Amino acid sequence: MKTPRVFTFILAAGLFLGGIILPADPGADPQSLDWSMSHVRDIDNILPERQRAEVFNQILEWRLDNILPEILRRENIDLWLVICFEYQEDPVYMTLVPKPQLTARRMSILLFHDHPTEGLKKLTANWHGTGSAGPMYTNIFTTEYRERGANAQFDAVADYIRKHDPKRIGINTAEHWDYHDDFSHGTALTAFNKTKLEQALDPEHKKRLVSAEKVCIGWLETRSPQELSLYRHLCGIGHDLIAEFFSNKVITPDVTTTDDVCWWIRQRITDLGLETWFHPSVSIRRSPADQKKYGSDDRVIRRGDLLHCDVGIDYLGLKTDQQHNAYVLRIGETDAPEGLKALLKKGNRVQKILMDEMKEGRTGNEILRAALRKAKGEGIETRIYTHPIGFHGHGSGMMIGMSEKQDFVPGTGEHPLFPNTVYSSELSVTVAVPEWGGAKVSLGLEEEMVFANGVCRWVDGYPTTFYLIH
Repeated sequence: MKTPRVFTFILAAGLFLGGIILPADPGADPQSLDWSMSHVRDIDNILPERQRAEVFNQILEWRLDNILPEILRRENIDLWLVICFEYQEDPVYMTLVPKPQLTARRMSILLFHDHPTEGLKKLTANWHGTGSAGPMYTNIFTTEYRERGANAQFDAVADYIRKHDPKRIGINTAEHWDYHDDFSHGTALTAFNKTKLEQALDPEHKKRLVSAEKVCIGWLETRSPQELSLYRHLCGIGHDLIAEFFSNKVITPDVTTTDDVCWWIRQRITDLGLETWFHPSVSIRRSPADQKKYGSDDRVIRRGDLLHCDVGIDYLGLKTDQQHNAYVLRIGETDAPEGLKALLKKGNRVQKILMDEMKEGRTGNEILRAALRKAKGEGIETRIYTHPIGFHGHGSGMMIGMSEKQDFVPGTGEHPLFPNTVYSSELSVTVAVPEWGGAKVSLGLEEEMVFANGVCRWVDGYPTTFYLIH
């Protein structure tokens, strides 16, 4: 029996300027749209590998020609170097080379030169040349350099710099790092490769090396119009998947365990030809009476349980990260208790508050403070820990709080909100539930939202009701 899903409609499939497509009838009640009525499921439209590669490469070419030049100019970088070894790939490297590449090859070096008259030049000094970087690149590592031996790749880079004399040369290092700055993905240049590069450069050019951390962030966080359109499809797949396992198709109350469901999800994702970027989780929130009855170690899903999942897929070079909730009906029940429904309603309200505070140019910390202040003013107990998402699940870009940081996040918390970026709106709310003896219950929610055209909207809606398991 399929449990109905009700989502707020925000984005529809298709390509549109800025990636935003509004509902055909802006006056319609968005809560009335029942996604279970759709005659086509996203999960049934997953592309085979060859077509996925074609789509990825099409997107990559557009991104290199349109997004990267803007980022380089915004950050005042004339030449950006990405240097890494095979199996020690820089986090940005695989986002810059076309499919079917699966790794870097030996020592791999990419150069992006914002030439004053020729525009963006995409170059490689790889040992295997364009064979390891793709036809979008021009190889500067010629036979002459190859004959010189192992260090000649850096010689080729140094000669190019000597000839073109760029004023600011970006490398993937950062001046400081703590746990929170991990989301920049801009610190991957190894000491070995940095030393080799500096040894090859003239003293004057060596002094022009600067951190390209903000270039890494900008490249990784900014989505193309086609990616924004495809994200609706990815989130739709995630929603279809959750609807499958939060149902009696997978869960038999008093028989199925949370581990059973987690491994069912993992196998289902594999069978679909997709990958998961973290092992899925399913957890139980249980009334104090039932907790006493079944014990704290019981992982069997029981009637009256509130179930929470955390699932993320990897498809077409992008990630999803979704946390939804289900209620297991007791015999004779037709819906979740009012106290639990009030809890979800509070969570939905905080989601709306957070989205309303998403204003271009604001930092993550500014958005966090504004959203928490408004929620507190409405008497809502909440924690917000929203992160960017894209090529990486915990993506590069603006952080809005962390579970242990509800006042100020250093580093990426001070990063501003830019357009055409996608975030996992992750938060929790806590409410006293009368039906559970007044016990305070926390509920985690997570769903993808996009900021484009000055507006923050859901990528593919969000749950306003619990999935019901009979």
